[in-house]
Amino acid sequence: MVAHHGFHATMTARPGRGDELVALLLGAPALSLEDCLVFLVGRSASDPDVVHVTEGWTSAEAHQAFFATAPARALVAAIEPLLAGEAVYTDEVPVGGKAR
Repeated sequence: MVAHHGFHATMTARPGRGDELVALLLGAPALSLEDCLVFLVGRSASDPDVVHVTEGWTSAEAHQAFFATAPARALVAAIEPLLAGEAVYTDEVPVGGKAR
């Protein structure tokens, strides 16, 4: 499958809450979906409260359909109180590489 839709998000957790944010993201319900081709969570090496997420989906419609589900809304609701501000999103479609 090829990703036709994706993004990179940078989120800053409230001080000391980065571990909680990472744990929620690593348990994201999207990880089990076939249409979610890439879901990588990373951290800033210099600030453990800065968390990066890269997602790649088969289509924008598949991504939108996921976010209309109750599990996705619950994830967003759990993440929001952990954030120190708005997440920053950039347009990115994963095209290849490696993750282990």
